[in-house]
Amino acid sequence: MSLTTTTHLNFRGDARAALEFYQSVFGGDLAVVTYKDAGNVQEESEADQVMWGQLLAGNGFHVMAYDVPSRMAYDQGENSFFVSLRGETVEEVTGYWEKLSAGATVVIPMGPAGWAAAYGMVRDRFGVVWVVDVVSEFNG
Repeated sequence: MSLTTTTHLNFRGDARAALEFYQSVFGGDLAVVTYKDAGNVQEESEADQVMWGQLLAGNGFHVMAYDVPSRMAYDQGENSFFVSLRGETVEEVTGYWEKLSAGATVVIPMGPAGWAAAYGMVRDRFGVVWVVDVVSEFNG
C-alpha cells in the first residue's frame, strides 16, 4: 500500500487559467469539472468556475485546484504555502523556472545555493510561490 500527497491550490475565479498555465509549463493532461458540470451551481455567475480540477503529467507533476465559491471565506494569505518543485539537474529545473517566471515576481533568483546546485523562489502571476531546486545530499 502506498500513500501520496498532491498540492491542492485554491483560487477565487482563476483556477482554470492557473491550471492551463501550469499545463503550458509542465505538459500533461488537464481535467476540469465546473460547478455547472457537477450540478452544484449556488451562484449563477460561478457556474463555469472550477469545482474540481487537476493536471497530471507523465513526468510526475501533479497539482489540483478549484475556485472557492463566494459563499465561503477565502484569503489567499501570505506565505501560507509553497509548491516545491525539485528536479535532478540544473538544466531540468531551469527550463521550468523560466516558464514559471513569465509575468511573475522573483523572490530569490535562481542560482547555486549552499545546499543545492540550484535554488530559486518565484511568486507566479497567480500569487502561488514556487520553490525550485535540484535534489542534493541535503534534500534528497
